[in-house]
Amino acid sequence: MYQNHQGNLENFGKENPPRLALTLGDPAGIGPEVILKALADPTISQKYDITVVGNRDLLAQTYERLNLTQNLVPLVNPELLSVIDVQLNEEINGEIIPGIGNAASGAASFAYMEYAIAQTLAGKFDGIVTGPIAKSAWKAAGYNYPGQTELLAEKSGVKRFGMLFVARSPHTNWTLRALLATTHIPLCQVPETLTPQLLTEKLDLLVECLNQDFGIEKARIAIAGLNPHSGEQGQLGREEQDWLIPWLEQERQNRPQLQLDGPIPPDTMWVKPGQAWYGNSHLSNPADAYLALYHDQGLIPVKLMAFDRAVNTSIGLPFVRTSPDHGTAFDIAGKGIADATSMKAAIDLAAELVSQRLAVKL
Repeated sequence: MYQNHQGNLENFGKENPPRLALTLGDPAGIGPEVILKALADPTISQKYDITVVGNRDLLAQTYERLNLTQNLVPLVNPELLSVIDVQLNEEINGEIIPGIGNAASGAASFAYMEYAIAQTLAGKFDGIVTGPIAKSAWKAAGYNYPGQTELLAEKSGVKRFGMLFVARSPHTNWTLRALLATTHIPLCQVPETLTPQLLTEKLDLLVECLNQDFGIEKARIAIAGLNPHSGEQGQLGREEQDWLIPWLEQERQNRPQLQLDGPIPPDTMWVKPGQAWYGNSHLSNPADAYLALYHDQGLIPVKLMAFDRAVNTSIGLPFVRTSPDHGTAFDIAGKGIADATSMKAAIDLAAELVSQRLAVKL
């Protein structure tokens, strides 16, 4: 059923190619490089309607610089791309230095994002694929956001949003989906931030996303515990006994169409996904999605399995947004060794999700 569904989406996409805005991210990082590498792949560039939002001159400089390295991966000539030049102060452009994130590179990446969001909300694009940014550079430029997700939510006027990480196994074609209940906050704040109300909101978002974007109506969702061994009946922490287990029991009653597993001890929740990812699917019965309670609880296993192909997807927005699951990598910027696999995966997933949404509307 899943394969047939995918085939229908592919046929729909050929007739109505998704219009995607692709932001450069921080221009001092590897964003420009992975974009030039990703769009050199004809299975990407010829399949979708992609517009790069950033700076053509900067892309040209990156192209020329990389051609002088030992880079063995094909690059697309920026002259062949559809590029929207976001106007910046000349002083800012002059202070952008490959490998050095600063206020100038932060101001540039913020401006690219603002433009892409405004144009998408105005209907010019169906979705946004964002290059990686440096939060420290945004802060240096005077923009105090925890990340791009929060900016996207604010500009879109939404209060309910989440970070879903999606990756497709190259070994089995199984799709991993992991949602974070809390994101960029200190670990000591996690227990006080987690509440039944917050988890209900995140579960609502996840169920809506699985239905709207992946066509999964009767999902099986695995939910992690907070403490080691999920609290060991209160011996290793009281959160499970005091509110997490009662909350989950209530959700099971409220959502009889779903299978909600948990709270699963965090150290064992990722065993079945690992088996499904690496090819031992006959040993596992993986869930459709996994709800982790805090950042590292979800992202350590996701990056361990799928560091070069995981995609960060913002859910709860009025449009599709994806991003490669890696940072700016200032230390290797301009050296020609950045891997574009995650950027390609982010573009492919954005197009798939846009096609799914457009098909549902017809």
